Amino acid sequence: MSARQTRTIQSINKKNVELALAVPQVMAHRLTRMALADQNLSSRDRKEFNQMSHEKLTAFNASWQAMFMQTMHVNQMLCTSFIRAMWSPWWGGQSAANAFSSQLNNAALSIMDKGLAPVHRTATANAKRLAKTKLR
Repeated sequence: MSARQTRTIQSINKKNVELALAVPQVMAHRLTRMALADQNLSSRDRKEFNQMSHEKLTAFNASWQAMFMQTMHVNQMLCTSFIRAMWSPWWGGQSAANAFSSQLNNAALSIMDKGLAPVHRTATANAKRLAKTKLR
C-alpha cells in the first residue's frame, strides 16, 4: 500500500470516528430541544430547526458536488493511465498496468474522502456549537 493510500485511509477513518462522536451529540441535543419545545416555538427554536434542515441540504449538495468534481479529475487521470497501460507491453512490461490498478484504488478512496468532508465539517461544527448552547 502506498503512502498516499495510507494517508487517505487515515483521513477517512479520522472523519468517520469524529462523525461517530459528533452525530449522537447533535441528535441528542436537537431531539431534547424538540421534546422541550412548546406548541408555539420560540424564535430561537424556530431558527435552530430551520437551520437544521438547511444545513442537511447544504452538506448533502456539497458532498455530491465534491464527489462529482473529484470523479471528473480522477477520470482524466485514469484515462491517461489506461492509454499508457494499453501500450505498456511495447514500452517495457507490466509497470503501467500495475500503476493503473493502484490508481483505481486511489480514485475510489479519494472520491470517498472528498464526499465525506462536507458532512464531517457540518456535523463537527454543529457538535461544537451545540455543546455551548443551553437547551432552554
